[in-house]
Amino acid sequence: MHQLAYIPSPSQGVWHLGPVPVRAYAIMIILGIVAAVWLGERRWAAKGGTPGVIVDVAVWAVPFGLVGGRLYHVITDYQRYFGEHGEPLRALEIWRGGLGIWGAIALGAVGAYIGCRRRGISVLALADAVAPGIVLAQAIGRWGNYWNQELYGRPLDTFWALKIDENHRPMLDGGPGLDPRYADIATYHPTFLYESLWCVGVAVLVIWADRRYKLTHGRAFALYVAAYTVGRGWIEALRIDDAHHILGMRLNDWTSIILFAGAVAYLYLARNRTGPENVVVPAAAPATSEPQTDADADTKADAKADAKADTKADTKAAPEAGEAKDEAETEPEAGNTAEDTVADKAEPEAASGGDAPAGETPEDDPVADPETRAVENEGDGAADPGRMAKGEPVADGK
Repeated sequence: MHQLAYIPSPSQGVWHLGPVPVRAYAIMIILGIVAAVWLGERRWAAKGGTPGVIVDVAVWAVPFGLVGGRLYHVITDYQRYFGEHGEPLRALEIWRGGLGIWGAIALGAVGAYIGCRRRGISVLALADAVAPGIVLAQAIGRWGNYWNQELYGRPLDTFWALKIDENHRPMLDGGPGLDPRYADIATYHPTFLYESLWCVGVAVLVIWADRRYKLTHGRAFALYVAAYTVGRGWIEALRIDDAHHILGMRLNDWTSIILFAGAVAYLYLARNRTGPENVVVPAAAPATSEPQTDADADTKADAKADAKADTKADTKAAPEAGEAKDEAETEPEAGNTAEDTVADKAEPEAASGGDAPAGETPEDDPVADPETRAVENEGDGAADPGRMAKGEPVADGK
């Protein structure tokens, strides 16, 4: 039966710019990472965090996550690479697809922890900030499966079914060749689309719940894990690609069940956790190692020169201030000397018969001793010792 309506698959998933291949799968992964960092930075800033932290942590988390995602895929699907007809070197061909989200999150979390420790911030606060971005990156990355025509579901006969080319249909288990059960079936469940839409919904849910209930201390991240695993469980049940089964269920179904239970338990246990979270990089903490520019060196040199000039100016000003102080202390003595000189000029006048200045005391008179005065005034008349003792003016007796 020929189906009239369906979702077509792309005719190719790689283009060549000269000798350089440009793969749609890689583009989707890169776009997902960019979206996650962008949304994470916005949410981190809304928490009052230091700008640029998400980018710095991503430098550690992204490589770790890519390696972890690939390791999880290779380990859980080892028969594709190390089985009887497997090709071990294909385990390194990450551009052909095959990234397990659980391994990416697990090892990516290790990289994020290292980045947070280096920056001195809370890893739980960062996890809450990037949770919607991570699931948004998953929504974008799933379109890489569309370009590679992989990880689709069971046969489906409806207008939203995904057409799969013959060379991408299920192969026989453990050997080359098409599986005869699907050789003549062209349309299948577009599980990539289901999961992409589900991930967008989870991102919206986490953002809304965080604003409504102020999810902190890792609870927003736990909500993301719980909500995503619910959708992943039923989507995984639709897939027909090779996978290990335990008790009749695919391995990823069991993984989803365990992670869902753990996330719900954490949400319950952490429901009353409050208190501030460390989202600001400490001022004393070393920033990311960046080469010192010429402008920075010039600025430091100028500051050092200014400080040295100020020190020299202070040192030079100190002796000048001391000299000024000595001069200020010397001025009163110069004034007293002038007054004494005037008094000295007045003494001959008083001795020759002039009146002494009013109010002059014996202390002010250089020749205040009564006996000395008496000797000097001999023959000029009898002097009254009593009056001289009292500092009164002495008449010349004429």
